[in-house]
Amino acid sequence: MKKFLIAILLLILILAGAASFAYYKITEFVKTPVNVQADQLLTIERGTTGSKLATLFEQEKLIADGKLLPYLLKLKPELNKIKAGTYSLENVKTVQDLLDLLNSGKEVQFNVKWIEGKTFKDWRKDLENAPHLVQTLKDKSNDEIFTLLDLPDVGRNLELKNVEGWLYPDTYNYTPKSTDLDLLKRSAERMKKALNKAWNERDEDLPLANPYEMLILASIVEKETGVAAERAKVASVFINRLKAKMKLQTDPTVIYGMGENYNGNIRKKDLETSTPYNTYVIDGLPPTPIAMPSESSLQAVAHPEKTDFYYFVADGSGGHKFTRNLNEHNKAVQEYLRWYRSKKNAK
Repeated sequence: MKKFLIAILLLILILAGAASFAYYKITEFVKTPVNVQADQLLTIERGTTGSKLATLFEQEKLIADGKLLPYLLKLKPELNKIKAGTYSLENVKTVQDLLDLLNSGKEVQFNVKWIEGKTFKDWRKDLENAPHLVQTLKDKSNDEIFTLLDLPDVGRNLELKNVEGWLYPDTYNYTPKSTDLDLLKRSAERMKKALNKAWNERDEDLPLANPYEMLILASIVEKETGVAAERAKVASVFINRLKAKMKLQTDPTVIYGMGENYNGNIRKKDLETSTPYNTYVIDGLPPTPIAMPSESSLQAVAHPEKTDFYYFVADGSGGHKFTRNLNEHNKAVQEYLRWYRSKKNAK
């Protein structure tokens, strides 16, 4: 009987020791180094179990042997609240770091930067080159994208569906598996809100029939100057010209209308060629915006400076010289040409 009790005691001690050793090995597993490659990403699908996670870690060569992982997750359920998503493994050193990341749900973020003054054609290229973004619009026309974005028909030609001008310039963050349409919808909603705000709070007596005309003029202001402080003054020139029934005579609209034919120079022939966007030929505004305007340009059109300027020309310092009549304007042009020639000869 005594020998039997000793045997039982020894067995209990052995089992306890084995259990303690197993517990130690499992809990120490979190300290296992993880082999992470530069810029490595890890995608966790919804419903991934502990055993599937262990297999995934091995397949991604993060660890050599993951057989203890399922036991660790059962032993420590607080580490088993893993969230589906795609994660950047930057700064992940150990299994503990990796599990903490997957439990946090902090997916990797990418971004697209859309700059004011660029066109929808430019922005589509940015979308197509964006990493880890699901492409759904490559074969879609501008008309189809217009409809998908649920943009309002507020133009003078209700059949004209043009995305140009309707997107808000900014940097947009996204997670993998987001779609190109998702980003455009976010941008379009912001522009609709910014335009509605500018239109509803606009000054009285603006010669603009609807919000779309404000969007068109804001895009012209955006292209004419990169100096935020003078946008309201530039807007005043165009507002004054519209009120006086003068042609806008703005080069950026001509360039936009030339499309692929523009090679960096505008010739006299280009200024005389009739296109819907040649404001040296047409009366009033072109049919659509010519670029994506900033909110600053929208506000400049909504609240232009009160001036008697009808002309402006580059002053050589990045800004413009504003004048009241053609005689003053021609003098300002000659001043600019003298400055330009002196700079050219100094090279």
